[in-house]
Amino acid sequence: MSISVSKISKVYNEQNALKEISFEVKQGEIVGFLGPNGAGKSTMMKILTTYLDPSSGKAQVNGFDIHSESMDVQRNVGYLPEHNPLYLDMYVREYLAFNAQVYKVTKSRIEEVIQQTGLLPESNKKISQLSKGYRQRVGLACALLHDPKVLILDEPTTGLDPNQLVEIRELIKTVGKEKTVFLSTHIMQEVEAMCDRVIIINKGEIVADKDLNEMMDQTDQIIEVEFDYRVEEAFLSKFDYIKQVKNVHGFVYLLTFDTTIDMRPAVFDFAHDNQLKILQLSRKNKNLESLFRELTN
Repeated sequence: MSISVSKISKVYNEQNALKEISFEVKQGEIVGFLGPNGAGKSTMMKILTTYLDPSSGKAQVNGFDIHSESMDVQRNVGYLPEHNPLYLDMYVREYLAFNAQVYKVTKSRIEEVIQQTGLLPESNKKISQLSKGYRQRVGLACALLHDPKVLILDEPTTGLDPNQLVEIRELIKTVGKEKTVFLSTHIMQEVEAMCDRVIIINKGEIVADKDLNEMMDQTDQIIEVEFDYRVEEAFLSKFDYIKQVKNVHGFVYLLTFDTTIDMRPAVFDFAHDNQLKILQLSRKNKNLESLFRELTN
């Protein structure tokens, strides 16, 4: 396993930021670590990168223990924190060369990373002159300098415009072909576009940990239907697998079914048998954002 976490807890004064968290991340996975503000995401990432010590529990990164082998963990991890710490008065190449001395990497590696992250057009500028998107690229380049096996990225797309989002997303996906990526974000579309798996944390506890496709397949089926006149909700509750009936407005209803069977033919048959006309009908499965709200409310 690239990342193995067993019953990690973290207490600040009397506040439990993490409560016996356990999960594993396999080599080559891109895993989205989701949760509302204050859920414990950044705390977990700081523990995995040895910036923080847990109050209890164990964790390994690329086979190295975060307590007894912290230097080995740091050699194997590339970390981009939420607030990307850059020296704005330094030039891009100068900043990367400065960090390269810490990792003892060659000048040729600096040039490789500049090419890999698309920094070449801006590589001779001061960091203060760069857009937010290019500053994020500099942070990613720094995280990649020592060619780590694991990338831990805390909110890597925060504050980017739509074009920058696409660029950074593609960069992370490309890097993820060769490395394990563990990232946090509030942008659900980014998770759906990049990640293989999702871990959702709320109030310091994991509330979901599933393959992304599996999570989406197991959601309730929602059908929106409009009849030509009002139907009593109790009457619509007679469907097989029905979980909830809601009159949205007028003659429009949301029917929630607890099944993967397509229930639209059953709704057509119901309308025919009861001499109703269907004015519109559509299937509206939940997206990751609605699932996130359900699990973290």
